Amino acid sequence: MKNQVDEMSIPHLFKCPISLDLFKDPVILCTGQTYDRSSIEKWLSAGNLTCPVTMQNLHDPSMVPNHTLRHFINQWLQMGNQFDPHYLQTIDSLSSLKRGLESSDVGTLESKVQALEKIRAFSQLESPSRNNLLLQLGFLPLLLELVLGGGQAELKQKLRKQWYHYIEFVEQALCCIVALLSLGELESLNMLREESKLAAFQDLFAHGTTLIRMSLCRLIEAASTSPETKGVCSMLGKNSELLHQLLAQLLHQNSNSEDGDAAIKAVSAFSSLEENREFLVEQGTVDGLISYIISSTERHEKSLAPLAMATLEKLLGLESAREAVTSNPNGIQALLKMVFRVSDDHGGSESAVGSLIILCNDSLLAREEAISGGVLTQLLLLLQSQCSGGTKTKARKLLKLLRIKWSQEANQLL
Repeated sequence: MKNQVDEMSIPHLFKCPISLDLFKDPVILCTGQTYDRSSIEKWLSAGNLTCPVTMQNLHDPSMVPNHTLRHFINQWLQMGNQFDPHYLQTIDSLSSLKRGLESSDVGTLESKVQALEKIRAFSQLESPSRNNLLLQLGFLPLLLELVLGGGQAELKQKLRKQWYHYIEFVEQALCCIVALLSLGELESLNMLREESKLAAFQDLFAHGTTLIRMSLCRLIEAASTSPETKGVCSMLGKNSELLHQLLAQLLHQNSNSEDGDAAIKAVSAFSSLEENREFLVEQGTVDGLISYIISSTERHEKSLAPLAMATLEKLLGLESAREAVTSNPNGIQALLKMVFRVSDDHGGSESAVGSLIILCNDSLLAREEAISGGVLTQLLLLLQSQCSGGTKTKARKLLKLLRIKWSQEANQLL
């Protein structure tokens, strides 16, 4: 085997960064870097607590076998010169781009942006094997580290003359991250548990561009979809500064509906965890959702109002949320607007009717406002429409509830 290796030029990707020899047992550190196990063990046993390539502190010294790289190396050794040169060139090209991104030289920021543009173009070719290759080569933790890494303030001071490139860099990196997160491998998002990473996330959300905020909302969505990142979603959902930024997006959605839609998805992701809901209500999320629903229905355009309505219905399991709706001057009216929304093919109708059942069963004020607002006519129209069976069942239940409550109140008066 040794003679075979000697006769072939070892691709850079297949060399350990420490020994510069062919990998024998490649392992991945928490920084996303791969080393040969024996080499990195010697490094750590010498008392070093950093990653040799990136010099980042190793908050987790565990090692994960890089089975993908081992597979590539075995293929290369077995096939020799018959190994697909195009595929190897692709791996080498991506490896070169990765090394460029890992460089700490601030002066190369423009070249880093160009590297990200190439990676983004590569990830957008809609080939799962291509994006899987990016994951296997450790781009996801690297990109997250570059965007959320510590020392943001120092970096920004150095980049005052290159601020445009810095923002472009973050935008491109986040677009690549979002593409890779769609394939899974969500564990990398757990780095947001670190105080410095969370601070960077908040800073980008508060001062970043619309595209940056929308991408960060996608990260929140992704974190809510996996049990492995549930803790991150819970932590972010209880962050008042971040939540206030999201609610501001809802309230100013008229200037940018995409921004508001991204915020709705993030708030909905937070509400998927029951432990987040009380805090969401305390921070004014109910009023934000009502504002979004009213604004969306007034614009008569496709929006995520049905998702906002479904999110509101989840929160109504809390007494504080029910009180927030009934005390909001537009609360019941927002629900009525969603009961029979033809422009969305009845999207949100079932959640709106379900919400009214909860509120009307709980509050005389809600019943009176709903009836004066025309809910009876709305429900009868809904029953004659092509809405789902579940929506019609809830509509009948609400009609029955209103009739029973009305009879009870009439008897009390007598």
